[in-house]
Amino acid sequence: MLRKLQPLLFVLQFVIAGLAAAFLISLVWPGLGARLRGHVDTPDRIAASAPPAATAGPAAIAPGPTSYADAVARAAPAVVNIYADKTVTERLFADPLMQRMLGGAAVPSLKRREQSLGSGVIFTPDGYVLTNNHVIAGADDIKVMLHDGRVAHARVVGTDPDTDLAVLKIDAGTLPTIQVDPDPPRVGDVVLAIGNPFGIGQTVTMGIISALQRQLILSPYEYFIQTDAAINSGNSGGALVNAEGELVGINTAMLDRDVGAQGIGFAIPVRTAKRVLEQIVEHGHVTRGWLGVEVGNVMVSADSGLPAAARGATVVDVYPGGPAAQAGLQPGDILLKLGKQPITDPFDFRSQEANLAPGSKVEVSGLRAGVPFHTEVVLAQRPNIKALGSRG
Repeated sequence: MLRKLQPLLFVLQFVIAGLAAAFLISLVWPGLGARLRGHVDTPDRIAASAPPAATAGPAAIAPGPTSYADAVARAAPAVVNIYADKTVTERLFADPLMQRMLGGAAVPSLKRREQSLGSGVIFTPDGYVLTNNHVIAGADDIKVMLHDGRVAHARVVGTDPDTDLAVLKIDAGTLPTIQVDPDPPRVGDVVLAIGNPFGIGQTVTMGIISALQRQLILSPYEYFIQTDAAINSGNSGGALVNAEGELVGINTAMLDRDVGAQGIGFAIPVRTAKRVLEQIVEHGHVTRGWLGVEVGNVMVSADSGLPAAARGATVVDVYPGGPAAQAGLQPGDILLKLGKQPITDPFDFRSQEANLAPGSKVEVSGLRAGVPFHTEVVLAQRPNIKALGSRG
């Protein structure tokens, strides 16, 4: 019987010895087992460590970048700070009562220097800079601070109050320029506003394009880009760029925070700004066609015979002696087409009118008292009409 149990006792001796050795090893090297298991790949471990499969279909949206530093690096060197100084004359006793008390004596005046802060964008290596007209209006000394810290004096090449744009020229060698976005912007695109808010130095803020073709009744020609990227005083004339650092617009206005507005800023589309720059550099001013009418929205009445969603522009007034007056247009006429191009609203009319060359002949189609009419108008050069309203 004992002889039969000898093999079993032999196995038990080895098992006990192995357990004792494992116990001693665990005391000496407590992490050895975990390290050894880490080198063994089981099917469960392989499945757990595999990356999740990409989700197919519309829900698979690529994450956005975690940084826009590359876009800023491309655009920021072409954005400048502008300091425009002008002399302001103030009467010491402007109050009428004080003037009567002085008995009509000459009222002394005081002259002081006033500085306007803004931003600008370098468009050409030889130093043509685009900014807002309200930044440099009335200035007798304009300085431009470059991204590298140099300061250059600037001269005004030309201004366009109708779009609130101005072109400056600086001489500072070969300068960095900004790239223009070749595609039209879309609502929802990420944008960066680069400028000099409150004179604290170049600053970058981020947001999206909130809306397109906004009209604020600040000027005759405005199809503003609306953005929630922070725009403050001093940002005027600065760059609104996309996530690639390409110029989308020129920052120009903001809604007044006194009325509770936050995150509502506006920029002039780059295509408008570029067209103004090119004309000012070439001619010294912007050339626009002009019919000589003031227009408003189409007001639909029950007996007008027009559909409720009628488009076009209503003639509100006709300038005496202007092209429209010579062609027989009258207040109350509803303009529906310029040439073959339909007119959607008064702002569309202004845009089409401006794009026509002075001296060109165009057929105007519309309704007069509900009756269709067609007439030919020879456009004139638009006079320099001061923009209405105030800028932010």
